[in-house]
Amino acid sequence: MTIQIGLTGWGDHPSLYTDPVSSSEKLTAYASHFPVVEVDSAFYAIQPEKNYRKWMKQTPDSFSFVIKAFQGLTGHDRKDLRDDQMKSLLDAYIQSISPVMEAKKLNAILFQFPPWFKVDKENIHRLRVIRDYLSSYPLALEFRNRSWFQPKYKEKTIAFMKEEKWIHSICDEPQAGEGSVPTILEPTHEKTLIRFHGRNVHGWNKNGRDNWREVRFLYRYNQKELLEWVKWIQTLQQNTKDITILFNNNSGGDAADNAKQLINLLGIEYVDLNPRQMDLFEGEI
Repeated sequence: MTIQIGLTGWGDHPSLYTDPVSSSEKLTAYASHFPVVEVDSAFYAIQPEKNYRKWMKQTPDSFSFVIKAFQGLTGHDRKDLRDDQMKSLLDAYIQSISPVMEAKKLNAILFQFPPWFKVDKENIHRLRVIRDYLSSYPLALEFRNRSWFQPKYKEKTIAFMKEEKWIHSICDEPQAGEGSVPTILEPTHEKTLIRFHGRNVHGWNKNGRDNWREVRFLYRYNQKELLEWVKWIQTLQQNTKDITILFNNNSGGDAADNAKQLINLLGIEYVDLNPRQMDLFEGEI
């Protein structure tokens, strides 16, 4: 059993980079702290293969990537794709991440669907098309619409994810209406993904603001909240082989600190990271 803990993205974590680090060197530095990262940029655009090749070289052999699915695949662009259009887009996306597959560093592809992606036949069909077409890939599924976990659908949703071999992306997020989901502690696969979005209830649905992202993920988990998760993680381990945990609460720079706090609470020590640039005077002052 393994537990890998990391962050969503590697560029915006100032507490990790005490010395000046260029943007091109940040992943190398990041990989001296954590064994896994989420590639958020893949959501906004299908990245060129050269980017992934570079990232493979900057990370140790044991490092892994959770890569977000392109927004055109999840319907965030609100375009209705025919099945053949969906498959064509999937082909382009999979080709782009081929260096990750070749390096055996793919943890999972994360399909995070938008708040308007509710339970209905069309959306279930979309999930089946994606899963069938990418049958050999580890795919994680994250909902942002509460309907999937309403009492009348919850057990069916979990059963569907197990049957279709979707990795459950379990969320810790504000309970702020239809566009948020409860924390459902049920694995559906030998892998489980957990994503910490913070608990800023008042900022979660402020999408109209220019700085809504900064508001939405502004939250620092306290010791009590993380200790609760330690118990939940230990329970999850009974039914899932590998757990990956990603902190997304970085509006205030809290993600890295919270991730390291959880690593310590779980008593984990990662020994195969990139070498870290140590302070010459560490331990002397």
